Amino acid sequence: MHSDALLLQARIDLAAAFRWAARWDMHESIANHFSLAVSDDGQQFLLNPVGSHFSRIRASDLLVLHAGQSSADVSAQGADPTAWHLHAALHQRLPQARCILHTHMPYATALCCLQDYEFLMLDQNACRFYGRIAYDRHYAGMALDASEGERVAALMQAGQSVLFMGNHGVMVIGPSVAQALDELYYLEKAAKLQVLALSTGRPLALIPDAAARLAAAQWNDYPTDACALHLQALKAILDLEETDYAL
Repeated sequence: MHSDALLLQARIDLAAAFRWAARWDMHESIANHFSLAVSDDGQQFLLNPVGSHFSRIRASDLLVLHAGQSSADVSAQGADPTAWHLHAALHQRLPQARCILHTHMPYATALCCLQDYEFLMLDQNACRFYGRIAYDRHYAGMALDASEGERVAALMQAGQSVLFMGNHGVMVIGPSVAQALDELYYLEKAAKLQVLALSTGRPLALIPDAAARLAAAQWNDYPTDACALHLQALKAILDLEETDYAL
């Protein structure tokens, strides 16, 4: 596991992600879950406890779990079983999934409910996700056993960081809270624009593949670490308005 200082920073960053997901209306009751690996092998990770509203989560509230534990043990620690089966499987099987954010955010989830829908290269924000979205079109109920987590993990191929979960929601993975949260934010912004554009009934002016591929590369190679700066700015606001998030 990380040193005490690194673990505390991990807790604070993830708590900030919860607070801002609530502010952005990406939360749902006391459901949905974020996790963050805190060991080099990804086996140990932080997860929000069952019954916690995103807008109230503090750094010290987050559970530290091990992917090798039994579901009974983690339930006793206060983990939601559906969160456990999904997040433990992804942390075990996907080295790139250091941070996992799962939400039912409205606009992206609306797109997940359209038959055979694929994310459109409709604006610059959408281009960020060119070639990096996987699709799960086989909703079969809640993830209440380990096989569901394993099935979902198998859908994410190398280079893919977003999973559209049919009739369910979305999952974003990343190497850090900063990158995963930034992607979650831009994914919902792009999804909202797509829902609005589709609602007009007018023909869509899609970006050609070559331009979308170029824009995706520009997003990835941007000279400023915008993801880190975004999280830094978000935490600065919380430091003024919701200081308890870091406790």
